[in-house]
Amino acid sequence: MFSFARLLVIMGIILIIAGGLIYLVARLGSLPGRLPGDIRIERNNLTCVFALGASILLSIILTVILNIIIRILNK
Repeated sequence: MFSFARLLVIMGIILIIAGGLIYLVARLGSLPGRLPGDIRIERNNLTCVFALGASILLSIILTVILNIIIRILNK
């Protein structure tokens, strides 16, 4: 039970941090599709967004978070 409780606490902390980051991104006005490296195609009644920059940024952030969690759980 102790390890399950610790896992829930860690997941709660991660959710708080993710919520804070989402709040800060929204306040700064930088939304996915507006980052450098994102491809945006606009036509008369069609808009296509390929969020390459946002995908790379999200991948880096998730890799760091998951590595931290794995190191904490292996102790």
